[in-house]
Amino acid sequence: MPIIKSKKSLHGALVSHCKKSKDNETETIPIPSKVKIPMIQHMGAPCSPLVKVGDQVYVGQKIGESPEYFSVPIHASCSGVVKAIEDFNTPMGVSCKSVVIETDGQQTVDPEIKVPTANNKDEFITAVKESGLVGLGGAGFPTFIKLAYKDIDSVKNLVINAAECEPYITADYRECLESTQNIVEGINLVKKHLNIENIYIGVEDNKPEAVQVLNKAFHDSSDVKIVRLKTIYPQGAEKSIIYATCGIVVEEGKLPADHGVIVLNISTVGFIGSYMKTGMPLVSKRITVDGDFVSNPKNLRVPIGIDIQTVLEYCNIKEEYGKVLMGGPMMGITVNDTLTPIIKNNNAIIVLSKEASIAPPTTACIRCGKCIAVCPLKLMPAKLEKAYDNKNVELLNELHISLCINCGCCTYICPAKRHLAQKNQLAKALVRNK
Repeated sequence: MPIIKSKKSLHGALVSHCKKSKDNETETIPIPSKVKIPMIQHMGAPCSPLVKVGDQVYVGQKIGESPEYFSVPIHASCSGVVKAIEDFNTPMGVSCKSVVIETDGQQTVDPEIKVPTANNKDEFITAVKESGLVGLGGAGFPTFIKLAYKDIDSVKNLVINAAECEPYITADYRECLESTQNIVEGINLVKKHLNIENIYIGVEDNKPEAVQVLNKAFHDSSDVKIVRLKTIYPQGAEKSIIYATCGIVVEEGKLPADHGVIVLNISTVGFIGSYMKTGMPLVSKRITVDGDFVSNPKNLRVPIGIDIQTVLEYCNIKEEYGKVLMGGPMMGITVNDTLTPIIKNNNAIIVLSKEASIAPPTTACIRCGKCIAVCPLKLMPAKLEKAYDNKNVELLNELHISLCINCGCCTYICPAKRHLAQKNQLAKALVRNK
């Protein structure tokens, strides 16, 4: 299996990586007294609870499901008794039901759990759907939908995203080191059932240990290439990593699969390898807890539905912090209530000091063009901002606002500290609603 160095890269920003937790092995957090499991943890339709107050539930038991295609089931992460079915508002502003489980500490596994059968592509895709798997890199896209692309026979390239370009986060890096065999088995299953010919594993070149481990694991696989990527944010963005590994440009309005490519996060494919030999659905998650306020960063295995406050207390993080983020500092979401539960696509809790949480004052644009220079999609954020302020939908479309991937590079680099990325999101919503 060759290791190759990518000679291609879309534009981006040089950010401080601060990977303080990279050498910290994953700890399993004690089972909390309660978990709250939201009925939407993915893109698409929310689930409806399959249980009622007073029901005994077991680890891995399906407790939520939707009849809609664009959805995946949700499972209990802990054994115990359902204490409440409550309304819940996600940090993204979406309302749904949540199932509150008072845990019994026994972690009794659902007796219905069994190793899935997958003798062909359709059975494999069905199994992945039933596992409740969504993209574990942060997007939360139902994985089975990627695998069930309408013209899957035309897809010959599988890109495994191990870039992990966001500052602080090392959860995927630890997946490479700690769950290597699951990664191997997951990739081989996707390759077998989707008849994939070429596999590219993209790793930023600031992670030589991950490259070494993966190279050893795939030494007999001539169709797997480890691609050392330039360390630049957002190298792990879907369009960026496809270009850097395969040299393919995903056109506006097209899916990667339209160009013969599927991208899976490395933790996602590692979970596939684990699930297909155990049958245990997605009920826990590895997350990184770090930030400039955190003196003892950790990688933790936590049950889905544990609240952030419990995680902070386990890490001995006091309340004098300034801000808590779900996800990294570039694309993460600010959490206003630390009783918010961890969901499937959370890969980090970042805790920032009060000093780091204060937004600097915004001044007038000085037309330096730095926002254009770092944009991976070659957009013109300052012009987009002006078009949005004027509510000029026609101009926003001419400037290709739909291409914005919300990476935040424009805001990060702007010397005037203008809220360009935030305006882009508002602009996209404006265009959608017209």
